[in-house]
Amino acid sequence: VQLQASGGGLVQAGGSLRLSCTASRRTFSNNGVGWFRQAPGKEREFVAAITWNGGNTYYADSVKGRFTISRDNGKNTVYLQMNSLKPDEAAVYYCAVALRAVPSIHETEYRYWGQGTLVTVSS
Repeated sequence: VQLQASGGGLVQAGGSLRLSCTASRRTFSNNGVGWFRQAPGKEREFVAAITWNGGNTYYADSVKGRFTISRDNGKNTVYLQMNSLKPDEAAVYYCAVALRAVPSIHETEYRYWGQGTLVTVSS
């Protein structure tokens, strides 16, 4: 499975972006999907995840209430709507396909990774 992440860019603090993650195969629809991010000099961290059918979503405490993850299995695409962005959320955002239908917050539980999309937040 190949993943293509897109939608990153430059946004002012308080602004919004919507990231997309499109998979090359329909097997994508059987697995949970997660978003992670990595800022310069920091470890990659969990951001959000969604179950195979979109029935359950999970968020890092730092993004709850501001970020929304969703998916359209007909389009093999998962989205991450990010609102009220903060400067310290500037990072490369990665999407990944989980090993199971119900995703984990741990990156070791993910099998396929996209190349990442850069989000820059100006203060």
